[in-house]
Amino acid sequence: MSLTDAEYAYLRSQIGEVERSDLNARHQRLGSVNAVAIEILRERKAALVSDPLTITVQGVATVNNAENVKALERQITDLEVTTEARHPCVAPTPLRRRSAR
Repeated sequence: MSLTDAEYAYLRSQIGEVERSDLNARHQRLGSVNAVAIEILRERKAALVSDPLTITVQGVATVNNAENVKALERQITDLEVTTEARHPCVAPTPLRRRSAR
């Protein structure tokens, strides 16, 4: 099952440019567009956290990725909440037939 153009556009709006073939493979494995976005964002967060968050070259520049990590965490949380809202885990409600009058 390949991504539709609308799903691909949604993913691009959430995660930026990524090869469509990679997204299709992830979508087939994970089964949902939000799961694909969450997986990619978690990979990006892991890459940022694996390196020092702050690098300073004395008198030249300072690079701080702490805010980028926080932004990725917020985006992941938003997508997880959206996914849960679309697919709530609720028990089915039994239906009862009314007695004929």
